[in-house]
Amino acid sequence: MDVPKEQITALLDNALFNSAQLLGSFLVSSSTVNAETSPHLKAENLVLLGDALFREREYRRAIHTYKQALQYYKIIPKQNSTSSRSALSASNRSSSPNSFNICAINENEVKFKIASCHFALSENKVALVEMEGIPSKARNLQMSLLMAKLYRNTKHTRGAVTCYRECLRQCPYVIEAIIALAELGASAKDIISLFPQTPNRGGRAQLDHGDSSRWLQRYVEAQCCIASNDYKGGLELLAELLQRFPNNTHILLEMAKVEAIIGKNDEAIMNFEKVRSVDPYVVTCMDEYAMLLKMKSDYSKLNKLVHDLLSIDPTRPEVFVALSVLWERKDERGALSYAEKSIKIDERHIPGYLMKGNLLLALKRPESAVMAFRGAQELRADLRSYQGLVHSYLAFSKVKEALYAAREAMKAMPQSAKALKLVGDVHASNSGGREKAKKFYESALRLEPGYLGAALALAELHVIEGRNGDAVSLLERYLKDWADDSLHVKLAQVFAATNMLQDSLSHYQSALRINPQNEAAKKGLERLEKQMKGVDPDAPEDEEENEVDDADAEQEEAELL
Repeated sequence: MDVPKEQITALLDNALFNSAQLLGSFLVSSSTVNAETSPHLKAENLVLLGDALFREREYRRAIHTYKQALQYYKIIPKQNSTSSRSALSASNRSSSPNSFNICAINENEVKFKIASCHFALSENKVALVEMEGIPSKARNLQMSLLMAKLYRNTKHTRGAVTCYRECLRQCPYVIEAIIALAELGASAKDIISLFPQTPNRGGRAQLDHGDSSRWLQRYVEAQCCIASNDYKGGLELLAELLQRFPNNTHILLEMAKVEAIIGKNDEAIMNFEKVRSVDPYVVTCMDEYAMLLKMKSDYSKLNKLVHDLLSIDPTRPEVFVALSVLWERKDERGALSYAEKSIKIDERHIPGYLMKGNLLLALKRPESAVMAFRGAQELRADLRSYQGLVHSYLAFSKVKEALYAAREAMKAMPQSAKALKLVGDVHASNSGGREKAKKFYESALRLEPGYLGAALALAELHVIEGRNGDAVSLLERYLKDWADDSLHVKLAQVFAATNMLQDSLSHYQSALRINPQNEAAKKGLERLEKQMKGVDPDAPEDEEENEVDDADAEQEEAELL
């Protein structure tokens, strides 16, 4: 043979994939290998070239090459085929596309590789057809995991659960299978029961049920708590795990995600920052961190974060969501295109849908926002998707649908003050429901006395119904424990409405000291200054001033361009 197969195998083993691909082109075109008399050699050579193309991420070419190999495989005489398969089983190699020491072709391995290429191209249905062509008894751990992901991506929940369960039967440490089963509704007891209990001849990973493996059971319980919206229980279990595994970036990220969902923003930011101090190159969940930084108006940190993420890996969906967060203040439509790009990269990336929904709501496109929040909810319903749905429905006066979504949140999270507040928001949207809204806000505060969102909503209700004194006393009670800019803004607005302009001014200034970027405080202060000068704040500005503003805007646009 002109090109020894051992050479391309050596190149693949040494991760020299471009050289392997180039050498593979010589191997498959060699005139010394006759396709008619030696189809098995031709098939083996094509598989080697396919492996090189796969590792170079040339997935289309790899698929084409693997399929050619299967065509040659089908014309191999039966006796050769049988001996090839027996030789392969004797060598006991992995069927992973990462394992390339191929000396005989196995049809199931090649189908798995073709499916892996389609999966990498997000062609889930085609990949699933390939995988279903592999007999269930012939599937190993990697094949079962890929099958599970494909079933889940194509919304075949039952098939996904079956395959994930099979993964844990083979190896209890497949963490992504644990997370997926928890999200698909499995109980902790059910998941733990899948772990292999006694040694067997199949070489499966065993779980030692002593202290050394108790952490894995705690991890399962934590994920099941989070999946069932028991955020408090999940956080407690994760905190317990963190004591055993200090600075574990995965646990810190899981805690930060949950804290962000339930509104513990300061704690979430602290954990995200701890992750970045341990490993500054982590991209996972950093878009969630970006959202929190924007909420805090910490644009210097947000700018640095986005810059860092772009330098680490500009192809990840998290990076595009972070870009969307950064651009929201400057250009909402540009920000929307970034959010949509994140979903295009990964159709299962929840923050992309949440960001898209919030932007569509800001752009006064609530019907489209509903679709985005529904997309997030189909993947994993949490408080943020429910909040988005309720606010979107209210934005185009679909009160009945908003109430249904809020009640669904309350059923899913019966111990959540934020879910109660959501139902209150719907009732507060019409004058006939204000008394009900008041009861829900008060219930939320009884459940979680420190919940500032419910306090602000209740205060707003007091103002609408002319009970300004009640609003002030409620807010001032919270002011003793909370140094929050939104609290000062609300107090300033109440004082301005009651013509106590000096008190209003003091609170707007306090809000801006805490957060100089607070837009509501800036606008409120500007309006208040006009009132104090005796100018009607609602009067239109004269034409000359408008012309100056337009000129400034044009100059700013020119600088941006």
